[in-house]
Amino acid sequence: MVKTHSHRVKLILLLCILALGAGAAQAQSLYMPRNIKKAYQQGTRSMNGRPGPKYWQNTARYNITLTATPPSRTIRGTEEITYINNSPDTLRALTFKLFLNSHKPGAARQGAVSENYLTSGIHIDKYTENNAAVNWRDAGAATVRQTALRKPLLPRDSVKLSFDWHFDLSLESGREGVLDSTTFFLAYFYPRVAVYDDYYGWDRMPFTEAQEFYSDFNDYVFTVNVPKDYIVWATGDLKNADEVLQPTYARRLAESMRTDSLVHVATLQELNARNVTRQQPTNSWRWQAGYVPDIALCISNHYVWDASSVVVDKKTGRRASVQAAFLDNANDFHQMVSFGRHSLDWFSNNWPGIPYPYPKTTVVQGFADMEYPMMVNDATTQDLNFSRFVAEHEIAHTWFPFYMGINETRYGFMDEGWATALEYLISQADLGNETATKNFQQFRVDYWSKDPSAEQDLPIVTPANVLSGAALGNNEYGKAAIGYLALKDLLGDALFKKSLHEFMNRWNGKHPTPWDMFYSFNDASGRNLNWFWNNWFFSNNYIDLAIQQVTSSATQTTITLQNIGGYVAPVDVVVQFADGTKETHHQTPAIWQTNPTQAVVKIPTRKTVQSITLEGGIFMDADESNNNWKAK
Repeated sequence: MVKTHSHRVKLILLLCILALGAGAAQAQSLYMPRNIKKAYQQGTRSMNGRPGPKYWQNTARYNITLTATPPSRTIRGTEEITYINNSPDTLRALTFKLFLNSHKPGAARQGAVSENYLTSGIHIDKYTENNAAVNWRDAGAATVRQTALRKPLLPRDSVKLSFDWHFDLSLESGREGVLDSTTFFLAYFYPRVAVYDDYYGWDRMPFTEAQEFYSDFNDYVFTVNVPKDYIVWATGDLKNADEVLQPTYARRLAESMRTDSLVHVATLQELNARNVTRQQPTNSWRWQAGYVPDIALCISNHYVWDASSVVVDKKTGRRASVQAAFLDNANDFHQMVSFGRHSLDWFSNNWPGIPYPYPKTTVVQGFADMEYPMMVNDATTQDLNFSRFVAEHEIAHTWFPFYMGINETRYGFMDEGWATALEYLISQADLGNETATKNFQQFRVDYWSKDPSAEQDLPIVTPANVLSGAALGNNEYGKAAIGYLALKDLLGDALFKKSLHEFMNRWNGKHPTPWDMFYSFNDASGRNLNWFWNNWFFSNNYIDLAIQQVTSSATQTTITLQNIGGYVAPVDVVVQFADGTKETHHQTPAIWQTNPTQAVVKIPTRKTVQSITLEGGIFMDADESNNNWKAK
């Protein structure tokens, strides 16, 4: 009996171990790079998805003065930087970003450029550290430059830096450059201290024109000197409207910030009369923007100016200004303030459902279809719906990456993916579900879904700086967006919004990694979602579901689904009956949690089933030939 009892105990222990192992397999830990893992071990980040007790990030105060004298393309600038080291490390060197060197011949770029895109880059005329002149070694065509400090920067100490610099705007405008001979868009135009963080140290990523940006949250005070008759639009608040605008136009601008109505701040006829701005040789437009990751601006002497505002926080009644600057013959831009008001209102009150965090946004007619804090640079189109669609996408970026401080260069799926998901959700409200779905399929999913190439199936979490082409675009936009929308379907709107808000509230103004996002959703939802994250963001999966088997009884139809592609996508099971009626039974990704390769769906049926079809909507199936079943 003793021997039998001993065997029994061993058997029970073995079963317990196996059960624990099965539970662990079900929970699934997430792959974590060694540098990210170290940050968690050091306490700067927490496994509950919150900033750790030792979390820190550096910041700076920038005081910038720019001078532009169109049609000359030469821009001259001076800046003073107070850089604050909140890290526990002593910094013996600083890393600077010089993005405009991407225009230099020989710069590392992911694509070819024309002669009109090329310039001589950014020229540093003077550099000082704590008021002492320092010899600046030319960076050549590099967009990143490290320089040793004369005196090490201790933890919780600061250093004062200054730059004098100049550059020529490129004739061919991309994210920045010449829009026309007297209209310039300036972005990434100033030398800046790169991000120093807790998981990579210095961000030494070169700017190759493909990946986007990673910036600290800084305070900016800046002055833009331009000749009379030129208007300046920029990130932040204009602090001296009365000093640079004639009283009529300053009054209109002020009025626009208090009303829902459209205000024509300056019309083409008024601009042509050359009496909109103060008629002194040079006007100095003074701006201020607090705790933002970047600034951008536009200057022109003939762009018309529309403005209005909208309540973005219904609890407090706080308004945000919506402005547009454009050529008078751009018909779609005459609707742009309306599009902007709608975007700020909808995003603030629906998805993501967090009030627009800034005092304004300005949509400028350009060529980039690109976002900046409080600024959008969009091309004009003949299709009003498409123009609105582009503006909505770029404005959605306010929350991702600007509000959240995302490292776009490595993890662009955390900004483009979320903005693309928000783009779909607002399109449903704008155009209806059917049209929004067709547009999303066409622009975001179809190409990836139907292309069997290896690069299409790389995991979304793959750092974007090692990707290009289709792999980069699909991972950051369509694949990531439907991953987030699949999670929304899995959790349901209420729990998804609760979890999204918790993530955003924990990390706004900070620098979350993908793991912070994953763990925050786990914690806020009260669910271990690692099975979902692993499946959607860490795998080589795609979407391909199939009907494997159908059996029917007098009261129930049982459908066995096979997951060939691997992604745990939601799906509609559409049942057509012999009497001509049909029913749609929606299945969330939860059907795949127990077994990601096969699911059994049981549907109550009391009529004769004629056929069954799988419909994915935006979750497009790579092979639809196995999505149908017909009764024999």
